[in-house]
This record gives sequence, structure tokens and C-alpha cells, in this order.
Amino acid sequence: MKPLVPLLVAAAFLTGGSLHAAEATGQAQQEDAAIAGLPSVELTPKLLYRFLLAEIAGQRGQMGISAELYLDLARETRDPRVIHRATEIALHSRRIEIAVQAAQLWNEVEPASNQAKQTYIGLLAAQGQYAELKTLVAALLTVEPEQIGPNLLHLNRLFARGGDRKEIRTVIDGLTEPYLQRPEAHYARAIAAAEAHDKAGGRSASERALALKPDWEAAALLRSQLIEDRAEALALISRFVAANPNARDARLAYARALVSEKRYQEARQEFAILLDQGARDPARNGDVIFAVAVLSLQLNDTAEAETQLKRLVDIGHVEIEKVRYYLGQIAEDKRQWDEALQWFGQVGRGEHYLTARLHGANVLVRQGQLDAARSYLVASETGSARERAQLLTGEAQLLREAGHPAEAHAVLAAGLEAQPDQPELLYETALLAEKLGRIDELESRLRHLLKLQPDHAHALNALGYSFADRNIRLPEARTLIERALELAPNDPFILDSKGWLLFRLGDLPAALDVLSTAFGIRPDPEIAAHLGEVLWTLGRQSDALVTWEKARRDNPANEALADTIKRLAP
Repeated sequence: MKPLVPLLVAAAFLTGGSLHAAEATGQAQQEDAAIAGLPSVELTPKLLYRFLLAEIAGQRGQMGISAELYLDLARETRDPRVIHRATEIALHSRRIEIAVQAAQLWNEVEPASNQAKQTYIGLLAAQGQYAELKTLVAALLTVEPEQIGPNLLHLNRLFARGGDRKEIRTVIDGLTEPYLQRPEAHYARAIAAAEAHDKAGGRSASERALALKPDWEAAALLRSQLIEDRAEALALISRFVAANPNARDARLAYARALVSEKRYQEARQEFAILLDQGARDPARNGDVIFAVAVLSLQLNDTAEAETQLKRLVDIGHVEIEKVRYYLGQIAEDKRQWDEALQWFGQVGRGEHYLTARLHGANVLVRQGQLDAARSYLVASETGSARERAQLLTGEAQLLREAGHPAEAHAVLAAGLEAQPDQPELLYETALLAEKLGRIDELESRLRHLLKLQPDHAHALNALGYSFADRNIRLPEARTLIERALELAPNDPFILDSKGWLLFRLGDLPAALDVLSTAFGIRPDPEIAAHLGEVLWTLGRQSDALVTWEKARRDNPANEALADTIKRLAP
């Protein structure tokens, strides 16, 4: 509600008018109030002064004083607008005792106001005045017998501010007792039980609601949510959907549950049914279309995914940037370079913007346009230093993959001049320094990074591995790698470092065990090179050759793997 006083102040003071002008305005408002059924209150100088005091106190942040003044005005005027204002200010200032008194007065003055009732009930619940609540709400339920169903469903929201959920459940159980022939009463009981952390009681009440109304989606969904056994819950909602094929909300919940269980093909079938059911209104069916598209991508059905994603472009779906990004990926996978660039270029600022720009640059490189790709990244918008670092790292990766490690290093080093403490740039520059044989720089960059972020697992690992690989400072290497493993216990690359360190220390059985674990997590060619060398050293040359050959088939250009094979099995 807009405050009354600013209107009076504008008339009496801001325009230079006199108090008599304000009184004339007040007289006109009294006539309007009489027509509207509001109380006729004479705007005396004293009353105007008290209004001004209340408003000025509020504007100065003295909300408690303002609430007290407004409560006095509310009692004197009995004007529902003033009472409403008094209630609002009391709530804002957290003077609950004043808010309760104002809300009680509001109900007396405007007995037909639902807002007044709900405010008063919520405040009584917050105060824990459950006996009074029960009496008040029970009387309200009898006022509109034709609305008893919706009103029963609204019960739990009335008590949302209450703190003692067990006591509120008792109140709701009592209030619903006369109406147990109605499914809504049991539904209200189910929610109250669930909020009181009694899932079994909630499930039992929801089942009674369904017994009275077997096709009620809300009750079926509530029951499934209260079942802890996910398989049982899924089976129940599946049976409900089978019995009620037009239950859209239940089918949507079922489809999403299938997705969470990674049963993607079944989930897509359910979403396809939802698509058919909502075919007349594709704009409202957008989330279902999006789900079908994503599931189709998950199932490698790119044709269906592309069809559905383009439908989302046509209807202007809320996830349009993500849609364009996915369409760019599909076109890139199909080697449709121009279309891929078009889609990636249309991805606006947001979650997928930088990734789309990096993909676009990669598309240009695959067309033999390395310089254009670099320019494409340089021209990209960035909103933070971290985003600029990500683009620089992407540019360096393009150069490295194109066989220009020195230029890649120069790009990152230039970035570090502007951002000397940027962790991502420090880490990537250190790795490139190692490839260029600049070992002192590798160590200094990583030491600086670890000073900034002592728990940077990959920096710890990179420094430890650099020592192990050169067979120097092995005790320090062990300390670094073991700390990295504490931070990331299942990281295959850190496990690889640990295995390689154990090999350097001469503990071949332990090295074999750790490297086998790492290779099982991720069959990376460099891990394969280390695993094969340990097998070779143990005299298991045939096993080493099998490991290397498989890795070489999958990664024919990997230099570390090729060097190991050439050195041991030329």
C-alpha cells in the first residue's frame, strides 16, 4: 500500500501550500472515504503531525518507533489502509507483538479480507499461539462450505511461519478431523507429517488421499516423494502413469526420475509422449522439447537432437544460448565448418560464451586458419581477468597443438605480465616451460602458484613429477605427490606420478600396482608409456608391448609414448 502522508505533504508543503490547503485535501478525502465505505476521519493538525512523525521515523531507520506510532494511529482511525501500513512496518522492524495487534485489528475492521486473515494466522503461527489458531481457522473453514477442498489444501501454507512443525501437524490433524471423507484433508495431513519429518505418516496419509481420489496427480507425486527406496518410488509413479496416461505432471516427474537413474532411452520415450500431448502449443512445451534434445545427444542420436534444438530456436526458448552452443557442437562433429562457426558465433554472453568462442577458434584451425583463430579469440569479449586468462590459455593450446610451443609460451608469458598472480596462467606457463626445457622457470612458476594457493593439487603434482621424471630430489617429490593425492585421491595423473616415483625408487611391484590403477581410471598414452616401462623392467615384455600397441593405436601422435617405445623396443 502506498503511504498516505506523502500526498498530504505534497499538498501542504512541497507546493508551498498552507495547512488550510492540507485540511481541504483532507475534507475531500473524507468524502471519498465515505463513498468507498472507509471510516470518515477528520484530518486535524494533531493527526497530521502524528502521521508525519511516524513516516519521518521510518525514513530515518527508526522502524520500531514508526511501528508504535502507526499502531496508535491505526487504533484511532480504524482505517484499513492505515492498519495495513502499521502491520507492514511492524513486520519490517521485526516487532512481532505490534504486528499481531495490528493484524488482529485489521481482521476486526475488514473481516472479509483474505490478506488480513492470512497475515494474522501467519503471525499467530510464528508466535506459537496454536490453540487460538485452531479456533480461528476452524471457524474460517465453515464460512465457505463450497470452498472446503481448496481451503484444506491451503492449510499448510497458512502455517508456513510456524516453527514447531510437530505442533502444527497436531493442529492440522485436528482441523481436518471433520473432513476425513475428503481427499484434500488427507493430503493436508500428509504434507504436515512430511514437514514434521514423519515420512511414513505422510506416505500413509497420501495413500488414503489416493484411495479417495485414485487419479489425483498431486497425491501420487507426494506419495512417491515420501518413499525412500528409489526403485519402489519409480515403480509406483510408473504404475500411476500407466493407469492415467494423460497425467502430464506425473509423467514429467517419471521421465525426470528415469533421467536421474540414467535410463535415458526410457526417459526419452516418456518425453516423446509429452511432446505429442503438447504438440498444439510448442511454446509452452519448450522444456519438454529441450529434454528430448539433450537426451538425444546423450544417446548419440544427433539427428533427433538437431531437429528438436532447431525447434527451440524457432520458439525462442529461454535456454537459447545453450541451444545454439549444442547446435554448434553438432555441426562441428559433422565437419560442417561454416554452420558450426555460425552457431558458435551466435552464442551470447553467459555460461557457454567462452567455450563457444574456443570451439569456434578450433573450427578455424581445422580449416587451416590458425591466424584467424587467434584473432577470433583476441576479439572475444571478456568480463573479468579470469575470462581473459581462459582465452589466452585457449590460444596457447591452439599454438601448442599446431607445433608452436615457443609462441604458445610467449602468449602466456605476456598474459602473466598483466596478471602476474593469475593461477591458470602460472600453471599453464609452467607446463610449457617444461616442454621447452626451461626447468628453472617451471619450478619458479609453480613455487609462486603454490605460495598463492598451497592446496593446488595439480601444481603440487606437476612439481613433484618434474623431480621424479628427472630422478632428482625424490624425497621432496614424494612429499609433493602424496600431498597432491590427499587433495585428489583418485586423480589418474597424480596416481601416475606416484607410480613413476615408485619406479624411480626401485619399488617395481608397488609401481605396477599404482600405475595399473591409474591406467584403469584413464587409459592415457603417457600413463601407458610408464606402465609399459615398468612391465618391461619386470621382464614382462609381451605385456608391455600389448599395452603400448593399444595406446599407440588410439594415440598415434603422442610423443612421450613414441619415445618410450623407441628407447626400449626399437
